[in-house]
Amino acid sequence: MCGIAGVLTSAGGSRETLERGAAAMADSLAHRGPDDHGVWSDPEAGIALTHRRLSIVDLSPAGHQPMTSADGRFVISYNGEVYNFQELRLELEGRGVSFRGHSDTEVMLEAFSAYGVTPTIKRLIGMFALAVWDRRDRSLMLVRDRLGIKPVYWAKFDKLFLFGSELKALRAYPGWQPRIDRPAVASFMRFNYVPAPLTIYQGVHKLEPGSILTLPLNGEPRIEKYWDAREVARAGLANPLHASDAELTDQLETLLQDAVRRRMVADVPVGAFLSGGVDSSTIAALMQTANAGPVRTYTIGFDLPGYNEAVHAAAVARHLGTQHTEMIVTPQQALDVIPRLPEFYDEPFADSSQIPTFLVSQMTRRHVTVALSGDGGDELFGGYNRYQFADRYWSKLMQLPLAVRQSLAAALTGLSPDQWTRLAGLVPGRGTPAQVGDKIHKFARALRAKDEAGVYRQLVSHWDPADLMPDVAEPGVSGLDTSVPGLVERMQLTDTITYLPDDILTKVDRASMAFALEARVPLIDHRVVEFSWRLPREAKIRGGVSKWLLRQVLYRHVPRELIERPKMGFSIPLAGWLRGPLRGWAESLLSESRLRDAGLLDVQRVRRCWQEHLSGRHSHEHRLWNVLMLEAWRERWGG
Repeated sequence: MCGIAGVLTSAGGSRETLERGAAAMADSLAHRGPDDHGVWSDPEAGIALTHRRLSIVDLSPAGHQPMTSADGRFVISYNGEVYNFQELRLELEGRGVSFRGHSDTEVMLEAFSAYGVTPTIKRLIGMFALAVWDRRDRSLMLVRDRLGIKPVYWAKFDKLFLFGSELKALRAYPGWQPRIDRPAVASFMRFNYVPAPLTIYQGVHKLEPGSILTLPLNGEPRIEKYWDAREVARAGLANPLHASDAELTDQLETLLQDAVRRRMVADVPVGAFLSGGVDSSTIAALMQTANAGPVRTYTIGFDLPGYNEAVHAAAVARHLGTQHTEMIVTPQQALDVIPRLPEFYDEPFADSSQIPTFLVSQMTRRHVTVALSGDGGDELFGGYNRYQFADRYWSKLMQLPLAVRQSLAAALTGLSPDQWTRLAGLVPGRGTPAQVGDKIHKFARALRAKDEAGVYRQLVSHWDPADLMPDVAEPGVSGLDTSVPGLVERMQLTDTITYLPDDILTKVDRASMAFALEARVPLIDHRVVEFSWRLPREAKIRGGVSKWLLRQVLYRHVPRELIERPKMGFSIPLAGWLRGPLRGWAESLLSESRLRDAGLLDVQRVRRCWQEHLSGRHSHEHRLWNVLMLEAWRERWGG
């Protein structure tokens, strides 16, 4: 895993000036690649590419970047891993190509020369963000992997084009003065992340997943899709699989075995995150099956009821026979992370599970350099509670008049989430969902919706931006994708396009890269994604059981009694922390004078929300976390 950055300018300048600017960009990404760094430039063209390297495959100098193809045509700066590069290498060697080293970077470059850039990209299995300069055609191409596992930011200001793995790389370029984009703030307040292609800065963009940006010298950028999740979903639903449950389970297991096996290849130690849930347990089980010795697995937990999955992870690890490492996090250890968050999530980001993700990455990096993660299973196989709601209740609830649904919602929100959770704890027996109060309030919000799009918007929103920023038009990036029929399928597709890359994968990338840990995600191998869209809904959600088919694969390796329990999620006791040990920190960031000086949000609404939370009448921890992460980000980066 690495950091990439670069500049293309028609304003002129010496090699020294170009390389000094590019080196500053690379220095800001040192955490992503502590093992090596390099700069390549062509002053005549006005381009400089730079690279920070975390050595995973081919640790020798032969893997140094930026790297030039043997014919001299292409120069690349590349972040990621290509898992089928050995097959491509054999094919190229059959065409007479010889190699200096054994890195996937070199194989890609020679494939570009043999087949062209776009045809090669379409053949790759992996995660990647790369910049390639074509010295013959004098054009720059930026490429992002199909699902958006690896990030690319870019901006064009008159004669200057900048790109990088993180926004801090663009900020490091001399002379650029970033300005906050208020519509992007509005979207952040709704989702807790800034959705692509927006960024927090005016004129700066995220390259969307599955895209190639081409910039000719002295031209304008052109963006094209080489893989489109919408087309994949439509094609899959139009060509469903007709097979027995056993046959579908066999097919999925075969696909996952190959995806996992490929991601275990490295010249450095490899492990896995293990929460004890369906997704991470499946990955660990398949790794153990493929490995000659014990797989190394890692988990963290909190010594608090309702927030500790470590005991479940330990049970799965014992059954599989992994070499398991566990850390029970104290509240103080978690709280110590919070001031560091704006440094690594260098635009506002408010998924509070960033804290445990940060901590488990920190611990894991002490032992291994690569960790496999189970992210993506919820989107592909119907794991989120909102899919269950849509599948089981929405059509029935739509038969009730809106006024009745709104009255029911008002009754459900008469108790705070904390009060609902305490009441649920009094119910004897097992099976009560974790943080049940939050789920009840989400359900209540969905009851108020007038249509399918409104249901989804209510379920994924923290704030309605119109309440906080009435003078700002929210960008048109928040709708429910209607490319496919069926509310569940539309939710899954929308999440795959937005929530997965912009929240889940961003969270994992920044947390792991903060410690130069490479996180690999087998469940969103694009071949698995394409297979999942050919499955009937009942293979994903059946009889109230989510991720049904994925569970069948897992139950071949792990007894179901170790897995079957209410979904917990990677959560923290945020509500109580804001009333307790975080109160002083939060109060300083939410002070009336500070919010007024920022001039971004409705001060009185935020202050009322804060006072209601402190009083215990309502729990607004997730809404407040959005504001706190915005203000903490402003404190670190200005604006």
